Amino acid sequence: MTGAAGPARDPGLQPERTRLAWRRTTLSCTVAAVLAARAVLSQGASTMGLLACALCLLLWLGFLAVAHRRMVALTAARPRRLTFRAAWAAALCTLALALCAAAMVV
Repeated sequence: MTGAAGPARDPGLQPERTRLAWRRTTLSCTVAAVLAARAVLSQGASTMGLLACALCLLLWLGFLAVAHRRMVALTAARPRRLTFRAAWAAALCTLALALCAAAMVV
């Protein structure tokens, strides 16, 4: 089937695989944030620990916002590309959350 815009797109299962990848990454970020909060709370709530925990929470929420927007966009028949800004934000939140969690565990 072809139209004025060219042949019809058959995405197959690619959008579903991409949604699942976003969900797995979101789950990993959630686990990192929970473990970081657990480490801070089990060692006593110091000011630095609470600030680090708050930073982890903000990074986690930032990643959730980017991931949710992307998963919703993937439901369209022709999803838009992930913008450079959104990709950069997701990568930065993931990396910063991993560093915060690692620093709190050590």
